[in-house]
Amino acid sequence: MKTLKSLVLLLMIAAALGLGWLYGGGFNAAADAPHSKPVYWLFATARTQSIKVRASGISVPPLDDPQKIAAGAAEYSEMCEGCHLAPGKKADEDFLGGLYPRPPQLTKPVNANAAELFWIVKHGIKMSAMPAWGLSHDDATLWNIVAFVQKLPTLNAEQYAALTAHAAETHAGEHAADAHGDHSD
Repeated sequence: MKTLKSLVLLLMIAAALGLGWLYGGGFNAAADAPHSKPVYWLFATARTQSIKVRASGISVPPLDDPQKIAAGAAEYSEMCEGCHLAPGKKADEDFLGGLYPRPPQLTKPVNANAAELFWIVKHGIKMSAMPAWGLSHDDATLWNIVAFVQKLPTLNAEQYAALTAHAAETHAGEHAADAHGDHSD
């Protein structure tokens, strides 16, 4: 019983110190001040495990259809390229240099399967500038983006340019149809 009381007292002291640190501004939320290695590990592990668990029950449709990939290319070009880059394009350091954590370059293979990518694109990631595109786009569109993101690391600059050549018109046309209630999913 004495050990239990000591443990409870120790936990109360730790909680009080933690709250004092928190309310005293001990956590630096500035994007230009990187996390310490243990904090970065904790956040990265929490994010990775959260995504894995939530994506585990997602059924992945076939993603190798060239039409899905082309449609995903149009969406990616309009919505994702600014943060996640494209083959042959350099990062805009004025913009990306201020983001922490920095968005992954999707021109390189990522450590996520299709279900995890879908979950990320649909729900976004807190405190990372990754928006929840599921609030404004249907699942079919999000799967197209995933199909394209899986293909992206294999593309060179010319192939990317060919796939995204008419992206602005395609993207604008799809969303104009959405605005008029044409939801032929």
